[in-house]
Amino acid sequence: MTTNSTPVSGRHYLAIPGPSVMPDAVLQAMHRAAPNIYEGELIDMMSGLTADLRRVARTEHNVAIYIANGHGVWEAALANTIAPGERVLVPATGRFAHGWALMADGLGIETQILDFGKSSPWDMDKIADALQADTAHQIKAVLAVHVDTSTSIRNNVPALRALLDKLNHPALLMADCIASMGCDRFEMDAWGVDVAVTGSQKGLMVPPGTAFVFFNDKAAVKRASMPRVSGYWDWTPRANPEEFYQYFNGTAPTHHLYGLRQALDMIHGEGMENVWARHETLARAIWAACDAWAQGGALALNVGDPEHRSRAVTSLRLDQGRGTALRNWVESNLGLTLGIGLGMAEPGDPKRDDFFRLGHMGHLNGQMVMGMLGGVEAGLAALDVPRGKGALDAAAAVIADAST
Repeated sequence: MTTNSTPVSGRHYLAIPGPSVMPDAVLQAMHRAAPNIYEGELIDMMSGLTADLRRVARTEHNVAIYIANGHGVWEAALANTIAPGERVLVPATGRFAHGWALMADGLGIETQILDFGKSSPWDMDKIADALQADTAHQIKAVLAVHVDTSTSIRNNVPALRALLDKLNHPALLMADCIASMGCDRFEMDAWGVDVAVTGSQKGLMVPPGTAFVFFNDKAAVKRASMPRVSGYWDWTPRANPEEFYQYFNGTAPTHHLYGLRQALDMIHGEGMENVWARHETLARAIWAACDAWAQGGALALNVGDPEHRSRAVTSLRLDQGRGTALRNWVESNLGLTLGIGLGMAEPGDPKRDDFFRLGHMGHLNGQMVMGMLGGVEAGLAALDVPRGKGALDAAAAVIADAST
């Protein structure tokens, strides 16, 4: 008697671009009874926690913690700095820039969107034209998505700051680092970013539910000029609380804080430069494999130039709707979950099934990446997808070279 079996009984691997793989140490730190929220260790650890968050963002300035996801801190950043009727400039390279603009629309903020498509980074000349045309300085902020999780485009934030300075434009530079912080190099103060936002569930390796706004003195001055900011979104008491509860405008996200403390210990134990270097190596290994597979003509990386690719997520196209077929096969047969294509085709368009994404952020090492790539190789073979040879050898060579 013969039976069909699939090797899915081992540990499942969630290779999506967030939530990322949660370290066992983080989960263990969260697996505890509720603490006292009025005195004791939770209160005592907050000054170190906020200091270590600022070290991740590379800033000496302020951080405000919200019980929220990334959309929440989009709103928090806007609510503290941009009044209804004021204008923001949004250079868009994917779904999430449009999402931030939509959030601004809902707050009565005027949005000026420069759409650069889904495969190309910002065109600095076109941004310069928009800023130069704003002679009255009606644009109060530029909403800059550092890495767009949908397209995997990595934009040049320092170049945007240099452009604002060259044109002597006073707009705040606000950076969405939700996909990039703790993965791609980001240096808030050195790059001249005024406001940066991120969430807990990607490079910070903590379950979704907490998110962070970093802001400098220029942004604080703009906050002081606002006619009103709601009590919940106001970042001033969160960043400089007189009492513990003001960090969160109420009850603390207790278990997230314990998980975050452990995650920050892991990040700084490794060192930020080493964290960035690890993501760089693993991303290049993934690209090397994808470049090899692409020789077959069916698969393509969404972003052609490696300098404009995220080190945390890679967006891919597999023709004839085989992106979804590949995801389904590796999940059913290998226990490997790949990311869906997001925002790359309109609802109802069959080309939506062409796209998929590989998440490679946070708690990740070489054997995990090689396992993921091996799973993709098996799926491509099972689906008889035309592909070039030597993908795994190419990935292995990148990792091997980095260790010498």
